[in-house]
Amino acid sequence: MLRATLIRRSATSLVLCLAATITPSALAQDYQQDAERLVSLLQWQSGSVVGDVGAGRGELTLAAAKAVGPTGRVYSTELDESKLSKLEDLAAKNSNITALKAGVTDTNLPPACCDSIFMRLVYHHLTKPAEVDASLFKSLKPGGLLAVIDEEPQPGSTRPEGVPENRIGHGVPQHIVVEELTAAGFEVVKRIDDWPDKHYCVLFRKPGN
Repeated sequence: MLRATLIRRSATSLVLCLAATITPSALAQDYQQDAERLVSLLQWQSGSVVGDVGAGRGELTLAAAKAVGPTGRVYSTELDESKLSKLEDLAAKNSNITALKAGVTDTNLPPACCDSIFMRLVYHHLTKPAEVDASLFKSLKPGGLLAVIDEEPQPGSTRPEGVPENRIGHGVPQHIVVEELTAAGFEVVKRIDDWPDKHYCVLFRKPGN
């Protein structure tokens, strides 16, 4: 009995210890590899204007804001109200971040505002992808870059509610991302199949200068 009690207490202590290590800073480290790749892929530099569509809690928004510096701008969008509130807090503390409420059919980014836009594990949640793709196209400057990071659907996984049936499961096949965004006017620049965490990334460009 005593031994069983000690084992339960040890297990509880371990769980509490692990929970204590999952701090916001530790969580941000999970995005470090993504941020390092995006800096190079999207050519972030001082003065760049970047869009983070479906930014969540803003881990990559902060990385982008650091890369573009005080003369740059990061537009950080969210549909979820609670996450948007966190982005608004970030914007209040960082003068080069602007938080925006996203719509189901529109990013709500200003027209031709961004040198680059990225979406991390967002595309497979879009219920109106054609409309959002058109909005992304409108929001990029001519020659601007779009990076879509997502994952292939796993067999037997559940498709998010409201998304097109061709998603198959939780995720979106890479070829569908390419088909839909090229239909919206984008050109494929590069496909990256070895993105961290078994994700893929497709880099697009808006035709122009």
